[in-house]
Amino acid sequence: MDSKRITTESDLKVAFQIRKEVFVEEQGFPLESEFDEYDTLNALSEHILVYYNEKPVGTGRLRVVDGLGKLERICILEPYRKFGLGKIIIKTLEEIAKKKEISQVKLHGQTQAEGFYKKLGYQTSSDVFMEDGGPHLLMIKRINE
Repeated sequence: MDSKRITTESDLKVAFQIRKEVFVEEQGFPLESEFDEYDTLNALSEHILVYYNEKPVGTGRLRVVDGLGKLERICILEPYRKFGLGKIIIKTLEEIAKKKEISQVKLHGQTQAEGFYKKLGYQTSSDVFMEDGGPHLLMIKRINE
């Protein structure tokens, strides 16, 4: 189990395929809302892949929004859940945020993942809201302390 920052278009396409399979095909989110202007290899966002037995099976990205790190598009292919890969994605994105000298990170977590994020130190900071047709919560964590 390993993770790496995406630096090539080919790796970015792998991440997009994972996101499409999880969010669009499995969970039913609209394809047109899954991809946006932050899905590029530039300073606007950082993308990562996580591997299981050297196979890319999960992804996530980090953007800086109003001085906070925002963790987004976190997902793992269904057969590879329960191996601790979600924690690796979160920790890797938090490390990238720390290197950018960001002291707080946030995410819009799906409601069914609230317990997972709480175990990693995130606090629920909103009521349930709808995003892309699904129920989410704003969750925040202080880092760099």
